[in-house]
Amino acid sequence: MKFQQQSSSLLNNLKMFVYDLPPKYNTIWLQNERCSTHLFASEVAIHRALLTSKVRTFDPYEADFFFVPVYVSCNFSAVNGFPAIGHARSLIASAVKLISEEYPFWNRSRGSDHVFVASHDFGSCFHTLEDVAIADGVPEIMKNSIVLQTFGVIHKHPCQEVENVVIPPYVSPGSVRKTMEKAPLNGRRDIWVFFRGKMEVHPKNVSGRFYSKKVRTVIWRKFNGDRRFYLRRHRFSGYQSEIARSVFCLCPLGWAPWSPRLVESVALGCVPVVIADGIRLPFSSAVNWSDISVTVAEKDVGRLAEILEHVAATNLSKIQRNLWDPRTKRALLFNNHVHEGDATWQLLHALSEKLGRSYSSSRVSRQLEIDT
Repeated sequence: MKFQQQSSSLLNNLKMFVYDLPPKYNTIWLQNERCSTHLFASEVAIHRALLTSKVRTFDPYEADFFFVPVYVSCNFSAVNGFPAIGHARSLIASAVKLISEEYPFWNRSRGSDHVFVASHDFGSCFHTLEDVAIADGVPEIMKNSIVLQTFGVIHKHPCQEVENVVIPPYVSPGSVRKTMEKAPLNGRRDIWVFFRGKMEVHPKNVSGRFYSKKVRTVIWRKFNGDRRFYLRRHRFSGYQSEIARSVFCLCPLGWAPWSPRLVESVALGCVPVVIADGIRLPFSSAVNWSDISVTVAEKDVGRLAEILEHVAATNLSKIQRNLWDPRTKRALLFNNHVHEGDATWQLLHALSEKLGRSYSSSRVSRQLEIDT
């Protein structure tokens, strides 16, 4: 409670200016309904929540931070239906050019108090394949700014060589509520281990790269015949009902280490089994990940059954009690309006700890030092 009280106090004083950009940068993309519901949609949810938030100011001269609402993940490919972000760099560069010409705030701080969202595979590198993302790096124009990104690892990586906050991927709170109405957290869980998703029998695809570093392939080959493992390779729109019936939910890496399954598992009371070496998980000050999840090294994925049997025999009940704390679920879900403790509230708290980057706050601090 003390943490929340202190955070609430900080947020009461935080001021955020939201740029009113032309529709081509954001709202025009909402013509496709998927833009606001798919796993990258935190860029939309954060923008919506800030528009009605108490931290929003219409006076840019009193703002601590400036939010640049550019939706880059809603350009869905006509070939496979996946988000295509090849236009991201040019769209952001165009938005920065616009605000730097029309307002003085970008130039005075060189963008250090400006906030962007990069809610896709390798975040601020804006590419879905890691080797290309690394080669491209963070766009020069953003290197001095703050990026809210789903990508995060504990080791040095070119795609986090920018001031950043790791945020959760987007999962619709509405879909979670509907699922929970039919299956309460403490209801019957008749699936021991669950995973539904892409599991290639031969992991080296046409690009010549190994998807999921072969982890998902090993899971399929090793445990597909094990009755305790409920593994499915095909999409099913009602799969959240399967999560709500499961004890353990596998959260292996894909191209990137993070997965929406992390949020869905927590929200629906299934113990997340994190299989992604070096992943940096979102909002660790609010979510005690070690108390609510199981971590399995990628090299040990073949021992999943043995590892989970040990957990089930020792501390599963304790993990589940921690997992079912409603504050944990709240911290990982984005809402259309900021709710205390929810995902947007958590990222605002993270920004409140970066006030040293704010031109406005730094100027006030300098003046106070002079006065005293």
